[in-house]
Amino acid sequence: MDDFVVARVVHVLGVVLWIGGVAFVTLVLLPGLKRVQPPSERVAMFERLEGGFAWQARLTTLLTGASGFYMLYVLDAWERFADPGYWWLHAMSALWLIFTLMLFVLEPLVLHKWFQSRAASQPESTLALIQRLHWILLTASLVTVAGAVAGVHGG
Repeated sequence: MDDFVVARVVHVLGVVLWIGGVAFVTLVLLPGLKRVQPPSERVAMFERLEGGFAWQARLTTLLTGASGFYMLYVLDAWERFADPGYWWLHAMSALWLIFTLMLFVLEPLVLHKWFQSRAASQPESTLALIQRLHWILLTASLVTVAGAVAGVHGG
């Protein structure tokens, strides 16, 4: 198996684990927290449960980004960024950048403290905000994955 095939396998597995995790948090974990009583403990429980996913999200995001940029390098496909037909390549890069900033910069340095502070006074609306943000990220991720699969296969 050549190095490009390995990079593609790593890339696809990384996307499956990364976006699959986002789907689990959005579709299962957050709705399930609505059944936890009292409401004041929901955000804390979310942070405890999602914290176990954070390391996996960071690792898969790094592997996905590294393998994606490696494939662009090997193919010398940088000119595709100038072609609107490759919109999905722009979307993949933007999505990767957003998640990387969230996971490595915003969440540990800003968002964790901000959510804790906000949840102390507004637990219900804080969890609703977290869920809305996850829905936005999941929707953007699924559109990007669909576009990338179609684009790579000539669609």
